[in-house]
Amino acid sequence: MRLRLYHHPDGARVAYRELGTGPPLALLHSAMLSHKEWEPAAQQLADRFRVVLPDLPLHGDSEDRTGHPYTLDWFADVLGGFAAEVLGPRPLLAGHDAGAEILLHAVLANRVHPGRLVLMPNRMHCAPERPLLRAAWRAAALAGVVPGVDRLLSYGTRLVFTPERARHLSARSNPAADDLVRHAFADVPGNSSLARSWAKCARAWPRGPQRQLLDLYPRLDMPVLLLWADRDPLHPLAAAEEALRLLPHGQLRVLESTGFLMAYDDPVGLARELTAFCG
Repeated sequence: MRLRLYHHPDGARVAYRELGTGPPLALLHSAMLSHKEWEPAAQQLADRFRVVLPDLPLHGDSEDRTGHPYTLDWFADVLGGFAAEVLGPRPLLAGHDAGAEILLHAVLANRVHPGRLVLMPNRMHCAPERPLLRAAWRAAALAGVVPGVDRLLSYGTRLVFTPERARHLSARSNPAADDLVRHAFADVPGNSSLARSWAKCARAWPRGPQRQLLDLYPRLDMPVLLLWADRDPLHPLAAAEEALRLLPHGQLRVLESTGFLMAYDDPVGLARELTAFCG
């Protein structure tokens, strides 16, 4: 798997891996993780596609400096530049959780024009589940602007985001998920710059329901696949079912016995559904 870098005009750096040949298929990972979220299914997909796995800004090996706004609109702008330079016109784009939110916003803002669009579990137009947990995370992240606290918070991630917690994100308690979280947070302790950047992102990230997306769904003129998990408590199936009724070219597929980490619970099923839809 080759590591490459995309440099955005404002100086932001996006690290990405790619493997395989064929039509470009980019997979955007969820919040707090990295491109490794897709590794269990990547090799199977590489038989049909040029699989592109970026680390979103603030994640993995990508940009984490404090000079960027880290708003949803900024993420969409970076994604637009990345897609134009790395993927080409009408790419195949898929996103999960925060990756899907960025992707939807980029389409709404006319920054990307996918040939086919895959949305995996995310909040869609609805209010997020478990608001108290999210509020606690936001409050902790916002404290990163305080000198001294930023460094303390970066070390605190070792206590909160332990590798063992990853198994709770897998409906099948896949032990391989431990390495996913271990990799995602390996460089966080001691990185006060990252803590300050996450504080900016937490302040800017939309918290309530994104009702404007209800006006976007009927305008999506490309095929859209809602590929959902049946055991993800953070992203209920009802949101996908509501959106499906408004999508002119939408379809819904549900992977049974999968949770938040779909690629770790059923990599064969995930690759099969993506290949059938995108291939």
